[in-house]
Amino acid sequence: MDDTSPRNAGFPVAPPLLRVAAGPAKHRSLCTDCGLSRGPRAKDCGRACQFIRPDYPALELQVHGRARRRSGDAEPWFGPLRAMYRAHLTPPAPGAQWTGLTTELAATLLREGAVDAVICVVPDPADRWAPVPAIITDPDAMAEARGMRMGYAPLLAALEPARDAGHRRIAVIGIPCQVHALRALEAELGFDEITVIGTPCSDNTTTENFHAFLARLTPRPETVSYLEFRADYRVEMRFDDGSRRFIPFLKLPLSDLPADFFPLTCRTCVDYTNALADITVGYMAGEGEQWLLVRNARGAAVLERLADRVTLAPVGTRGKRRGAVKGFIANTARAAGGLPLRRIPDWARPIVAWLQPRTGPRGLEFARARLEMKAAESVLHLRRAAPRRMKWMIPAHVWALVAPYGLTPQDGEVDDTAR
Repeated sequence: MDDTSPRNAGFPVAPPLLRVAAGPAKHRSLCTDCGLSRGPRAKDCGRACQFIRPDYPALELQVHGRARRRSGDAEPWFGPLRAMYRAHLTPPAPGAQWTGLTTELAATLLREGAVDAVICVVPDPADRWAPVPAIITDPDAMAEARGMRMGYAPLLAALEPARDAGHRRIAVIGIPCQVHALRALEAELGFDEITVIGTPCSDNTTTENFHAFLARLTPRPETVSYLEFRADYRVEMRFDDGSRRFIPFLKLPLSDLPADFFPLTCRTCVDYTNALADITVGYMAGEGEQWLLVRNARGAAVLERLADRVTLAPVGTRGKRRGAVKGFIANTARAAGGLPLRRIPDWARPIVAWLQPRTGPRGLEFARARLEMKAAESVLHLRRAAPRRMKWMIPAHVWALVAPYGLTPQDGEVDDTAR
């Protein structure tokens, strides 16, 4: 029996799904444990990390052939784009977070021989919510990667094992901080080709914290099989018995969470939409469907492989975001200053929760609102907790998003030598 892969001659046959045991994490301030520090390239964190000195114009030029446009109704918020859609897989994949579009893109690349392996995260066998980096070589095994994981995932610790196994063309499914480090070092990693399928990310926390959050939402947290923050201002929860529960955002116990529940890194992320991916799959502007951002020719080619299995439609927009963003900034400024949040009175919560999905921003306007909120959050929390890092960590496009709300750079907050 042949014990080598026809695509990777001389290397043992790869298992269909290999969970990667990452080395010990090295302590870093402002670290989301992307996995780089757990391997032989730990010394490269200083030039690869999103939270040290990111250079988005240079990396966007490297990845997409140009930096984002500073004007228009999309790129100032979402990064370089070729096309944007509302999308869903037809038929939906069973057990998927939405319709299974992200994992099916990767599975199709494997099925058609376009890549040798996919690096992504799968659930820990002992905890369905805990992410574990994995190398997948069988398209059917991509089903294991469906659904949301919550916690820090050392995804990039799988790069060296994948390369050492002989995989030369890989796809990576990652969140922004992982993708930034990957792109910063891409030319040195020894792969012939890397395709990046990105997902947006915001407000991550530890898996342990997430379990505590679930326990605040339901008396049976161990039976929760699915949780999603939806664009209709509600959280959807599904349970092992098939039941569902919908909770309006305003009724979530977010103000009761400890101050360190979300780390400073996630409160100061400047790349919510994963602008360095070839294609981004999210939800914010999907109005109940998935939101697809095709960023370059490689991303367009990935989407074309799905052919008639994906349904595409134009992205809509409605409502006004300014009031919501101003209110968020006021509350964030209070929190960053150590003051208590202004809570909506209990009697008013059902009224506002009913009004939000009917009168609040939707589609692209919802997505722009969320990006402006994240930009303001980054400025305000860094200004309080790490002011000396601001000149390196906050790109020009983030300052542009918050300028209409009166947030402008103070002395020492901008790198005067930047291009």
